[in-house]
Amino acid sequence: MKPTKKTEEVMFGDINALLSPKPLALEAGIRRLENGMLHIAMRNVLHNCKGRMLDWWFKYFETTADLKLWHPHDHVKHGGWDSKWIKNKNYIGATIHATESLGDIPPVPATIKFHDPAEIFDVDILNQAYAEGAVSAVVYARIGFGEDTLLDDNGDPVDGYMFHVVRDTVQGSTLRSHFYLGALMADSENQLPDEVGFGLMEHCYSEFTYLAQVLPSLYYAENKNGDKAPLLW
Repeated sequence: MKPTKKTEEVMFGDINALLSPKPLALEAGIRRLENGMLHIAMRNVLHNCKGRMLDWWFKYFETTADLKLWHPHDHVKHGGWDSKWIKNKNYIGATIHATESLGDIPPVPATIKFHDPAEIFDVDILNQAYAEGAVSAVVYARIGFGEDTLLDDNGDPVDGYMFHVVRDTVQGSTLRSHFYLGALMADSENQLPDEVGFGLMEHCYSEFTYLAQVLPSLYYAENKNGDKAPLLW
């Protein structure tokens, strides 16, 4: 199954709920959609990390060493950004290639193309969420796994979707990560196995827990926004 605009309208009919601080029915877990795809959700608390730091991270990392800071075990290789990625300035519209594991699942190549969240969220609701502090960063991308990732005419991986929604809190921030995967297998007898979803949950929880331990200091040391570290004494 190749997702269409109609497919997206049905699948993401309640996507704006991710922008609300109110609890969701699925904060961490998996569920099989009616169209056969797999919806995977994970919730993380990022201590001392703010949304601006996570948004900056996607404009910063560019090496395998950077990826291993994010997940020392599962991240295997940074395969490179395309020309639309500009360090410290932009990742929207850019595509990255990487190799990573998902928990106990062996390493597999991944292709991820990032989009403006306003393409899929209601613009007014999105802007209001930012204005009210309900969100502090939103990342939206198309994602696919495998050696020969099928792309559409726009260069988007056909197989899935990825969302990271951050809300700043007293502790630092809360991160909602939601994935919709397995489009190409959805209408077959061999749908994406639940085990992949559970592996992605493990991977997602671990990578952002690792990242939260290093990101604040890295951000204050490397950001070009003039954002200075607080004095801790």
